[in-house]
Amino acid sequence: MQRKPTDPALNRAIGALRAGHADVAEPILQRILKSDPDNINANRFLADCAIARNEHDRAEALLERCLALAPKFDGARHRLVTLLYQQNRLKEALPHIDILLTHDPQNIRFRSIKASIVGQLGDGAQSLALLEGLVRDHPGDGASLMSYGHALKVAGRQDDSIAAYRRAVALLPQSGDGYSGLANLKSFRFSESDIANMNRRLTHDDLNVGARVQLHFALGKAHEDLKDYAQAFEHYREGNALWRATITYDPEQTHSFVDSCKATLSAEFFEQRRDFGHNARDPIFIVGLPRAGSTLVEQILASHSQIEGTMELPNIPAMARDLNERGDYPGVLADLDASEFKRLGAVYLAQTSTHRTLGRPFFIDKMPNNFAHVPLIHVMLPNAKIIDARRHPMGCCFSNYKQFFERGQHFTFSLSDLGRYYRDYVDLMAHWDAVLPGKVHRVIYEDLVSDPEMEIRRLLDYVGAPFEEQCLRFHETERAVRTASSEQVRQPLNKSGVNQWKHFEPWLAPLKDALGSALAETL
Repeated sequence: MQRKPTDPALNRAIGALRAGHADVAEPILQRILKSDPDNINANRFLADCAIARNEHDRAEALLERCLALAPKFDGARHRLVTLLYQQNRLKEALPHIDILLTHDPQNIRFRSIKASIVGQLGDGAQSLALLEGLVRDHPGDGASLMSYGHALKVAGRQDDSIAAYRRAVALLPQSGDGYSGLANLKSFRFSESDIANMNRRLTHDDLNVGARVQLHFALGKAHEDLKDYAQAFEHYREGNALWRATITYDPEQTHSFVDSCKATLSAEFFEQRRDFGHNARDPIFIVGLPRAGSTLVEQILASHSQIEGTMELPNIPAMARDLNERGDYPGVLADLDASEFKRLGAVYLAQTSTHRTLGRPFFIDKMPNNFAHVPLIHVMLPNAKIIDARRHPMGCCFSNYKQFFERGQHFTFSLSDLGRYYRDYVDLMAHWDAVLPGKVHRVIYEDLVSDPEMEIRRLLDYVGAPFEEQCLRFHETERAVRTASSEQVRQPLNKSGVNQWKHFEPWLAPLKDALGSALAETL
């Protein structure tokens, strides 16, 4: 007989899960299912236990079983949508969200998820239309307004985006989201009343840490625009310190990973795997650090008639995580045979095909952190192109320091962490250059700004595409741009951002010290 949600054993399991103790909840749920295998609630919460263990296939099977037993179990279907979305399996998630919307067509969360999915699948117009309908039907929902503001920014509608963010500011007095959205519009300037209001909000004791951090970063930008660099740095410092205290990041782990790569992934390793992998020539990977010019390089390439820009695709990091579960990554790469690397290449191409809507011969994957996965990319897709977008270490690191990354990029919240990470990055890229000579093409931001035509010709030469004048007029190319640089790449090249970090040089000694040889070699 089906146990009701009020069953004491089930409630104990749910309580354990909510407290973060999947290890306690799982045996309780297993006992329930032993006597009642069709219990949809136990199956659904056992899926949560599997998700907590990163056992995505098992979780998916459990949720599918729930839906086979109870097709209208919206809680299980919504969990499945979330699971598929997190794995970037957007086309598979779409029919499930459509089913949810037939059951509850006015559900704000379901409508927002659908807008996000279709937007990431390349249909920006439909995504924007869905969000416009959402804010029209729910004008008092601040979260929907924030999503709408983001979508307007991606579409290049800056004035409308500002209006949406300002409405969100009014609706979300205990949040920093609206001001954070405005700050990320790099050409936007805060008014004196904006600054006063943000300072006033910071005095509220009930402000959560996330909102407090967002306000400090926004105030940092406001004072930087006013050329009050001391005050700007103090806000950047405070925001970074507050958020650094909430996350776990150990720079030694990054350094150890780099040492492991250098010790195990030699020229001989690649020579022995010369004929491995899938022979596709479609992918172009842009790697490096955030804020190093990768969005600019992507926009230039995506202006070419043969190259399609997509977004920062999560597929390679997800593959690396899966491989790490089979053995210590990157060492586990030595255990894979030719057929496995070829299979991985085919899987990557199949997964990313959902983002290719223009039918062009080449497409771009602009996930910066993929610099750590050059060996995986090279062996499974030996004909893929890899571009390292690089910028002066002080400019790159400080630009990261003043950009609030709410998720990921945990190395950016301390000047010393940033310096060490950058040093490890250039050390690892130097190793790839040594063991895979000529594989990676490097674009230096300062050189690109100084002589764009020469650098763009070199870039297209490497990719294997003929020069096209439109690449010089990249700012005219209309496409969705989802990164913090979305406004900059819609403007012609200029040198204004090259040495902005020098205004803050009096406070950057910890960064210089941490960069060490990486800075000395640049100067």
